[in-house]
Amino acid sequence: MGGPILSILIALPLCGALLLACVNGAREALIKRLALAISGLDLLLSLIVYVRFDPAEAGMQFVERAPWIDSIGSSYFLGVDGISLPLLLLTTFLTPIAILASFSGITNRVRAYMICMLLLQSGMIGVFVALDLVLFYVFWEGMLIPMYFLIGVWGGQRRIYATVKFVLYTMAGSVLMLLAMIAVAFLHQGSTGRLTFDLLELIGGPIPYGTQLWLFAAFALAFAIKVPMFPFHTWLPDAHVEAPTAGSVLLAGVLLKMGTYGFLRFALPLFPEAAVSFTPLISALAVIGILYGALVAMAQDDLKRLVAYSSVSHLGFVMLGIFAMNPQAVEGSILQMVNHGLSTGALFLLVGMIYERRHTRMIEEFGGLCRTIPRFALCFLVVTMSSIGLPGLNGFVGEFLILAGTFRVHQGFAVLATLGIILAAVYMLRMWQRVMWGTSRRAENLALNDIGRREMAILVPIILLIIWIGLNPNPLLRRMDASVAQLLCDVRSIECERQGAEWRVSGGGVGQVSPYFVRYPTPYTLYPVFEVRSAN
Repeated sequence: MGGPILSILIALPLCGALLLACVNGAREALIKRLALAISGLDLLLSLIVYVRFDPAEAGMQFVERAPWIDSIGSSYFLGVDGISLPLLLLTTFLTPIAILASFSGITNRVRAYMICMLLLQSGMIGVFVALDLVLFYVFWEGMLIPMYFLIGVWGGQRRIYATVKFVLYTMAGSVLMLLAMIAVAFLHQGSTGRLTFDLLELIGGPIPYGTQLWLFAAFALAFAIKVPMFPFHTWLPDAHVEAPTAGSVLLAGVLLKMGTYGFLRFALPLFPEAAVSFTPLISALAVIGILYGALVAMAQDDLKRLVAYSSVSHLGFVMLGIFAMNPQAVEGSILQMVNHGLSTGALFLLVGMIYERRHTRMIEEFGGLCRTIPRFALCFLVVTMSSIGLPGLNGFVGEFLILAGTFRVHQGFAVLATLGIILAAVYMLRMWQRVMWGTSRRAENLALNDIGRREMAILVPIILLIIWIGLNPNPLLRRMDASVAQLLCDVRSIECERQGAEWRVSGGGVGQVSPYFVRYPTPYTLYPVFEVRSAN
C-alpha cells in the first residue's frame, strides 16, 4: 500500500471519533463495535508498515512532509525508523485490546469514553512519528486531554485528585521542554540563518557545551516525569489506581514509553555532549528507581498499586540501558519498552477482570483462586513470569541485553540492577502465591466465574506475543540495528556509513567500526560508546 500511510494511521481514529459523535449515544453496542473496528483497522495498517519496513535502512522511512507554519519554519513532518516502529506497533496493538476490555466495565457515557480512546490513539501515534519539534509538542500535549477525561470521568473515588496531579506534573515538565525547543531553533538560526524545527536538520547543530547542559536538563525533566523516573514518579501510583482498566493499560503500556522514547529521539541526539555528562546522574537515578520501585512494590496490599510500583522498577532498567549508550543496551531498552507494555498491560487487564468480579483489589481478600478460576490463574502465571523475566518469555531478552550492555561500561550499576530482578521475582511470586494458592478465606471467591471468550480474546494475543518475542526476538531487533547504530553515531557526533553488515567512520583514517562498537576516543572516555578497530 502506498500513499501517506502514517497520516492515515493518525487520521483514522480521529475520523472514527467524529463518526462516533454522530451516532445516537443510546446505541452503546454499535458505538463499542465501531470503536473496536476502527482501532483494529489501524492495527492492520501498522502491520503493513512493519512488513514494508526496510531493516537495512538507518534513516526515516514512510516520510511525509507538507508546509504547516512557514513563518516559524515548522512543517508537517512524519517518518518512522527502527526506534519508533516497535512503539508504533505497540500502540496500535494495545488500543483495540483496551477498547475490547472496556466493553463490560464502562456502562456510563459510553460514546464519550470511546471518543476519548480514539483521540488518545491518534495522539500516541502522532508522538511516535512526528519529526518536527512543534508537531511533536502538539501531539505530546494533545494526549493529555483524552487521558484527563478518562481518569477524571471514569476513574475511581479519588479520580479528581489523581487527574490534577497527573496533568500538573506533566505540564510542568512540558513548559520547560517548549522553551528549550524554541531555544534550539533560534540557536540553529543564529548559526545557519535559517529558522526551523525540523528534528533531522537540528541534530548535529553547533550548540555550545554549557548551553547544551541547560537545554538537555529541560528536555530531560519533561521526559523523566513521563517515564516516570525516581524521584518524579509520585503521580504514577495515584493515576494508575484511579484510572479505569483501559486507562491503566494505555498509561502503562504506551504513555510511559513516551518519556523513554523522548530521550532516544530528542535529548540524546540534540545534546550529545550534555547527554554524556549527565550519564552518571541519570544512571544512578535509574538504579535507585529499580531498587526503590521493587522495595515499595513488595510492601503493597493493593494489586493495582503493586503493579504500578513495579513499573517504576521496570522502567528504571529501560533508562539504565539507554544511558549505557551501546547497541546491546539501547536495543534491549527499546525491546523492554515493548515487553513492559505487554506484560504490565496484561497485568492491569487481569487485575481489572478480578476487580469486576469481586469489587476489591486487596490481596488479603483472595487466596485459592487456582481451583475456582483455573484459566485466569494460568494467564496470570504466564504474565507474572513474563514480568519477572523468565527465560523463554519476552522480559528475559530485554533485561539480559540491558544488563549485558550496561556491564560493559558500568559494572557496579549492572550488579545493583540485578538485585532488582531478584526483588521482582520475590514480590511478583509472593503476590501470585497469596492470590492463587492456599485455601480461599472468602465465600465470594468460591462463586467466581472463570474468564470467558471475550476475556480470552483479550489475553491470548498478548500471551502469544509474550512467548513469540521470548523465543524469537530477532525480527524486532533486526529492525532496530541500523537506526540504533545511526543514533549512537549522532550522539558521538561522528559520521558513519554502513558497508554491508558493518559500519565505518566516514572519511577513513580512523578504522573499521564493529557492528557493536564500544569505544571511541572523545573527551568523555569515562563512558565509552565506540570501539574503533584498526583498519589493518
